[in-house]
Amino acid sequence: MATTLRRTTPKYATRTIAEGTREAPFAWHAPTVVLAALCVMVGVYWDISWHMSIGRDTFWTPAHLLIQAGGLIAGLTSGYVALRTTFGADPRADAAAVSFWGFRAPLGAWVCVWGCVAMVTSAPFDNWWHNAYGLDVRIISPPHTILALGIGAIGVGALLLTLAWQNRDGAHQRTAAWLFLVAGALLLMDRSIMLTEFAIKNMRHGGQFYRTSLLAYPMAIVMMTRASKLKWGGTITAAIFMAIMLALMWIVPLFPATPKLGPIYQPITHMVAMSFPSLLVVPALGVDLVMQRVRVRPLVLAVILSVVFLALYIAVEWPFASFLMTSASRNADSASSMRCVERRLMITAEASSKAAPAMRTCSISSRGQGPPPASQVRIADTISRPAVRTRIAAPMPMRSGASGLAKCFMVTAMMGRSSIAGNEFYSLGI
Repeated sequence: MATTLRRTTPKYATRTIAEGTREAPFAWHAPTVVLAALCVMVGVYWDISWHMSIGRDTFWTPAHLLIQAGGLIAGLTSGYVALRTTFGADPRADAAAVSFWGFRAPLGAWVCVWGCVAMVTSAPFDNWWHNAYGLDVRIISPPHTILALGIGAIGVGALLLTLAWQNRDGAHQRTAAWLFLVAGALLLMDRSIMLTEFAIKNMRHGGQFYRTSLLAYPMAIVMMTRASKLKWGGTITAAIFMAIMLALMWIVPLFPATPKLGPIYQPITHMVAMSFPSLLVVPALGVDLVMQRVRVRPLVLAVILSVVFLALYIAVEWPFASFLMTSASRNADSASSMRCVERRLMITAEASSKAAPAMRTCSISSRGQGPPPASQVRIADTISRPAVRTRIAAPMPMRSGASGLAKCFMVTAMMGRSSIAGNEFYSLGI
């Protein structure tokens, strides 16, 4: 697959860059911010795995420190660039800067500073929230929302800085183009993690999964395809996203961990990884092909991109979700963990049946109305009822239909307008 650079000029560029200013000022800043964004996203993945494996811990966990370190690196370096640009005498830096409260810095630097402030503010807020209200039952809580906005700002700042570096046609343009795609992959990773609660494998046959996914992914992929100077920008971005997620999914379980927060229903001996990522590389390839070969008005292109993305996304996610819910998708490590869990449940059930044979946690069964349906069986029911030994949780119902697909199409039609937004985003780095 060729990755040739496209020599194009932003459609909505507002000023011309002089020949003497094509080399990027502060060339170290964009790679530093991308590295900081990578630290943040790895820390977020690590933190979620920490909560699933060990439980809620103090603020001073390695995952939390890695997240905040990434935010501080991006914010402090951006602040340094702002001070040097404001009080320095470099005309190249001044030409690539925008003013804010009398200070001058690149637009991406200002976004990173705001993201750093939001991330640092969310830390004590989150600690107070847990002390006041206890453990979170959902990812999206008020302090986590502020943290997510800060992380998103760091990602957008990395995109803007690498985009500006790429558009200057300097000696390191190819490096800048690849860093831009890495920053886009981290943006996809941020959105994927925020949608974790809607992307469980037994929810991928329902309309809600596709609606939330299409609210998050199509605009980002179309934006990367339009703004990147590499021919297959969207596909490469999705591939980098999947490579990062899969690498973490395979590396994290190699580290030992034991739960420290009860009740413990599933004894584990290693860190628990997140679920398999969405197969975005396939619809991204379709987006690239459409944008390379179809020459129509932007509004018509938006509809075509919507249909192509939705069709390819369903074509790959629907059967793959069915595969993930079979025993064939388990590797040796997860299969042995599942057998360990089942043995523990059987031992606990036998012990409870000998100690208290009349104990029942299900009120329906105690009233003599028969056993509850499978959809109402909980883990507590499994432990206390020896008749159900290996049933851990019933799968969620899978809803589908024409109404769900119609809503998906409406969402993608709105998101398909990102082909126009991509042009505007392309010029923001100037």
